[in-house]
Amino acid sequence: MDKRILIVDDEAHIRLLMEQTLEELEDEGVALLTAANGEEALAIIQTESPHLVFLDVMMPKMNGFEVCQAVKADDEIKNTYIIMLTAKGQEFDFQKGREVGADLYMTKPFNPDEIVERSLDVLQLD
Repeated sequence: MDKRILIVDDEAHIRLLMEQTLEELEDEGVALLTAANGEEALAIIQTESPHLVFLDVMMPKMNGFEVCQAVKADDEIKNTYIIMLTAKGQEFDFQKGREVGADLYMTKPFNPDEIVERSLDVLQLD
């Protein structure tokens, strides 16, 4: 089964930057999916079962915390690895991310090499 990464951000340029950052993984058979809001993200997670989700916090319709909480509460998809990727870097935000079940919390601006490295680790690719 091919591995899938879902990139969720309401800002198109961030989604594009993430896709460009991760495009080398497509050579390894990784499919890159995108969503522009929380509702769309949850629907894609439920239907496509991505292995890894980069999830923005501040989004319309459902914020990232709400999406993460919904995913982690659903037995069918709770093992989805979720990395919260956000400009909000206060300790309160990290704590909230942990409370809703995020596997990792990274702040923007992100280091592209770290994004690729984390993706390789989670997907168990070398």
